Amino acid sequence: MAKAKKKSKAKKSATKSKAKPVRAIKNNAKKTVKRAAAKAPAKTKKSKKSAAKTKKPVKQAPPKKKKQIVGEGDYAASRKFDKDQASFVKRNKAKIPALAKEAEAALDGPEGDSLRAAEQEARDRSTI
Repeated sequence: MAKAKKKSKAKKSATKSKAKPVRAIKNNAKKTVKRAAAKAPAKTKKSKKSAAKTKKPVKQAPPKKKKQIVGEGDYAASRKFDKDQASFVKRNKAKIPALAKEAEAALDGPEGDSLRAAEQEARDRSTI
């Protein structure tokens, strides 16, 4: 009987040392990779930027200059005028009624004749 016990112990130890199935090895490998990724510092945008800086810059063509249309079609001047008028109204919204009364008083006062003459001269030059 003593021999039989020794053989059964030998069989048990042999079954314990059998290799793990391939599926179990793959699962363990995936877990260790995930753990390593979790411990590793996250990639930052700086590393991407530094990689982009190492590339040679591409030469760009100089920007084309826009033709400036002068005359009645001068759209840039028209936009500037509109912007200036709007900003004046914003800044002086409370003062505008008082300015209108001052202008009316000036037309009725001693300098009214010179103001009307200047207005007529401006109308004569105008094409409208």
